[in-house]
Amino acid sequence: MTRPLRLAINGASGRMGSALLNLLDGDVRFELVHAVVAPGSAQDGKPVFAGSTHSLRYAHDWAQAPALDVVIDFTGPEALATALDHCLAHGVALVSGTTGIDSALEARVASAAASIGLLRAANFSLGVAMLTRLLREAAAALPDWDLEIVEAHHGRKQDAPSGTALALGHAAAAARNTTLAAAAVYSREGQTGARAEGSIGFAVVRGGDIVGEHSAMLIGQGERLELGHRATDRSIFARGALQAAYWLSGRGPGLWQLDDVIATPR
Repeated sequence: MTRPLRLAINGASGRMGSALLNLLDGDVRFELVHAVVAPGSAQDGKPVFAGSTHSLRYAHDWAQAPALDVVIDFTGPEALATALDHCLAHGVALVSGTTGIDSALEARVASAAASIGLLRAANFSLGVAMLTRLLREAAAALPDWDLEIVEAHHGRKQDAPSGTALALGHAAAAARNTTLAAAAVYSREGQTGARAEGSIGFAVVRGGDIVGEHSAMLIGQGERLELGHRATDRSIFARGALQAAYWLSGRGPGLWQLDDVIATPR
């Protein structure tokens, strides 16, 4: 495609939306043509780029959205559902990092992939996507080695283990023809006994301003393989979302993954 991709951001005033806006400045692959914020937002109706002569203003719905090639969504379940409706009605590809959706919306998203290109991820780091791929291969190739997953985040993080650590666990468990529900050990304290064969252990670190660190240790007799990823800048997640949007636009319907993006770069 010779022209820039016509992009909309759903959740444009949020943390990820703001990061996307910062990265779009000077990115010739995209033209931002619609920026959606929540109804009642203080940003609603204001210029998207302060001091710019560009006429684009924040909107609280999709009623005035122009023709689009792709939507990037980082919002909540209700706003995702509205964006999904618009994408289905107009044949627009959708990239979403929204989590915490219920089973009904999960089913709607899966069904929508029969009509539009749709890519969802809980973590848009391309490095984490590669880590997941490498761990999947290593866990399958070394099925008898013990596996431990260690993650570290800032002290304000509410959940543990992180969603990314759990995703790594799911990938490794599937590679060994089991499930994380059957293999996971989330805590150890006191007289725990010997390590259960085939288990996947988790350890959690919380403190300071750590953006995100994940490592997987495969431990054999006399040797250990460590695979890891360290994030030092939150903009990596916005960069990954933009790369996913660029990759997805123009592809056929389907429920794609970030692994597809790194497997067949555009």
